[in-house]
Amino acid sequence: MNNIFDTHAHYADHAFDEDREMLLSELPEKGVSYVMLASSSVEDTAENSALAERYDYIYAASGVHPESVDTTPADYLDIVTDTVKSNPKVRAIGEIGLDYHYEGYDRDKQIVLFEEQIVLAKKLGLPIIVHSRDAAEDTLELLKKHRPAGVVHCFSYSAEIAKEIVKLGMYVGFTGVLTFKNAKKPCKALAEVPLDRLLLETDCPYMAPEPFRGRRCDSSLIAYTAQAAAAIKGLEVQELLDITCENAIRFYSI
Repeated sequence: MNNIFDTHAHYADHAFDEDREMLLSELPEKGVSYVMLASSSVEDTAENSALAERYDYIYAASGVHPESVDTTPADYLDIVTDTVKSNPKVRAIGEIGLDYHYEGYDRDKQIVLFEEQIVLAKKLGLPIIVHSRDAAEDTLELLKKHRPAGVVHCFSYSAEIAKEIVKLGMYVGFTGVLTFKNAKKPCKALAEVPLDRLLLETDCPYMAPEPFRGRRCDSSLIAYTAQAAAAIKGLEVQELLDITCENAIRFYSI
């Protein structure tokens, strides 16, 4: 398989510290044509930008994850903006959004952080990468208010919400969860997403597909996610990979 575009990866994660350079040098030989690195903090932003500069096939996003809301510096928007302006391979703002799954994170602060970064993305003319977990209502409200270009990554909501996202002109990203035995909801959602709005991702080192569930994930394992997605869409696996790669190239303006 080839033409793999992993639209959401975290290679700055400590899980890759021991073999990062070797792994990233080998991925193109495994059919990986492009990777988009998503950031979780201002520290991630700097590391991802540096990785994108070192590898031709890697691009980066700059942004602050909702779980970083309490540790984000006051000047974070300036830091994100400087990263975008200093590196042409930074092609999105993300990952940003809302996460109500765990207690202890101030929801009001998350909403402010999310909205400020949506506004910044529109100002910079970049799409956003949206993280949304147990926060569908508030996420949709802000997306409908600002109508940014973007993708809701690692989609875990219903088919009805997927339709709402597509109506906004946004993309929907799916991970190896599609291969899990209990993945009825994301599979039904995928069935409702038009092919021209579909993206594939790993969210690595997390979300490894079956039969690698529970192990460290990497971009080459999208092949298994693509098999599951192609079966739902009634396509050959390579055809689906070609379509989703073209979608991602268009989405990230590569």
